[in-house]
Amino acid sequence: MGSVKDLVKIEEPTDSQTGIARFIFSDRYSVFDWGEMPDHIPEKGSSICLATAYFFEELERRGIRTHYLGLVENDRLVRLDELQGPSNALQFKAVRVVHPKELEGGYDYSIYKREKGCFLIPLEIIYRNSLPEGSSVFKRIREGSLDWRKLGLSEEPKPGQILEKPILDVSTKLEASDRYMTWEEGQQIADLSDEELSKLKETVLAVNDLITEKTKPMGLLHEDGKVEFGFDEKREIMLVDALGTLDECRFSYQGIPVSKEIARIYYRKSAWFKQTEEAKKKDAVNWKALVTGNPEPMPEELVEGISLIYKAFTNELTGREWFPAPRLKDVLEKVKSMLPD
Repeated sequence: MGSVKDLVKIEEPTDSQTGIARFIFSDRYSVFDWGEMPDHIPEKGSSICLATAYFFEELERRGIRTHYLGLVENDRLVRLDELQGPSNALQFKAVRVVHPKELEGGYDYSIYKREKGCFLIPLEIIYRNSLPEGSSVFKRIREGSLDWRKLGLSEEPKPGQILEKPILDVSTKLEASDRYMTWEEGQQIADLSDEELSKLKETVLAVNDLITEKTKPMGLLHEDGKVEFGFDEKREIMLVDALGTLDECRFSYQGIPVSKEIARIYYRKSAWFKQTEEAKKKDAVNWKALVTGNPEPMPEELVEGISLIYKAFTNELTGREWFPAPRLKDVLEKVKSMLPD
């Protein structure tokens, strides 16, 4: 079980053959790498499942390889247009998750030099079309861990800046907390060839373009998002996990966040969040053990508002009313009034 979705294994992958598995998307959510938060967001799981299926099917039509096999309804595999009602189960080609060896103060990735295929690439690729307030880029610049000049920018960025062209970032995927790194380090730890690294970047940009194309008519600004990859049995790169959803991307509508950034905004004012930030500075691996408190639940009205955002987004994205929900822009106006200043 993950923090936001459960994994059901049907056929185990090997080092020479992909397996088959299902994601059961739950109504749980996670922020700041904490894991499961105290509230559940009604219908979030089904909304996310349908949205990511929509993008996987669109990508396949454009010739981009993915692990997607279909949606599950009454234990039968179907495409999105065959689905009778909302589903929270997605079937996919499974690959192995090969964990780096945990060392005191770090990780040993040498195992990837021996792996050839059927495994998750241990990187998370982040694309950025803008730099909204709250973007990790600003925190990293302040801390001195990121030089904005290396982003290809002509001047230091400001919150809310829309970029002329996307910035690609890379972080770890299998460590206790996601850790940003240079592309050189990312290529090294995952043991990627120059051609494979180039293919990753090319595919991320294609994913970014598709999501922007499909959400712009909804009045949304596609701010940023994350993408994950795996190798199949022929060591061909394929998109894995989920993409294009309100969990994987950050969108805004006239300055209003349209993603779980709403929950982040709420919790950034909490004592619990301040504790997590201090703990991560002290121990990047075992920071959770240093946090003595737990996050408090969000107000019920805010939970319901976030639920309606997920449902309205999926309805408008797919052009089909899967859930009873007002128009997305109407929901967002209401939720905006609930957030702290």
